[in-house]
Amino acid sequence: QVQLVESGGGLVQTGGSLRLSCAASGLTFSSYVMGWIRQAPGKEREFVAAISRSGDNTYYADSAKGRFTISRDTAKNTVYLQMNSLKPEDTAVYYCAAKQSDWGHERLYAYSYWGQGTQVTVSS
Repeated sequence: QVQLVESGGGLVQTGGSLRLSCAASGLTFSSYVMGWIRQAPGKEREFVAAISRSGDNTYYADSAKGRFTISRDTAKNTVYLQMNSLKPEDTAVYYCAAKQSDWGHERLYAYSYWGQGTQVTVSS
C-alpha cells in the first residue's frame, strides 16, 4: 500500500520559512517523479513544484520560483519543499504527490498517489 505522509506545516509570519517533508512508502521511490501541490481556501488545487526521479531536474510554478526549493533524498524515501520569504498568499494545504510519467508535471491528473496534506498558514 502506497503511503505519502507530509509533515512540517504550521503557522509562520510573513517573510518566514518552513520546510515540508514527505515520507513515501509502498513504492519504488526512485521510479517516481515527486511533486508538491497546494490548495488555498476556496480555490482549486495548483501545482507548486516537481522533481525528477534522479533529482537532477526541478520544475516550479511561477509563484514558487526563487523562493521555494524542492529536493529529494532517495536513501530516506523523502521529498522536501523548502519555502522561504513566505507570503500570506502561500497559505494553503500542501500535498505531496507521486507519478511515473515524465510529462505534465503541472497536470494534477498525472499524479497517481497523494498524501493527506499539511496546513501552512502565513500571517500578515
